[in-house]
Amino acid sequence: MFFEGHPRALETYRAVRAALDDLDQVEVRVTASQVAFRARRGYAYLWLPGRWLRNPATELVLSIALDRLIDSPRFKEVVHPARTVWMHHLEVSTPAEVDDEVVGWLREAREHAR
Repeated sequence: MFFEGHPRALETYRAVRAALDDLDQVEVRVTASQVAFRARRGYAYLWLPGRWLRNPATELVLSIALDRLIDSPRFKEVVHPARTVWMHHLEVSTPAEVDDEVVGWLREAREHAR
């Protein structure tokens, strides 16, 4: 299981999943490196930085793909990998951090991915 040994990360995944389940049917793909939420294409990703980085600042990162830049201090990093994609990386430590603002970003990302 992807979150084995990471119970807080699993709880946060469940919070993200519950928020997305309210929208419509959610497609989830799990690979060795991430959990991807998809519509026509991927729009949100959960990954464990400890698998790739030495001494990560957080246990879990939620990456949200949007068609615009959101300027928020909540994001650890924002990158622009393609002309129509801005990838917003949010460190999440608890399910409570998946609040209304984050759910709004997830909804927007999902609409953009349809």
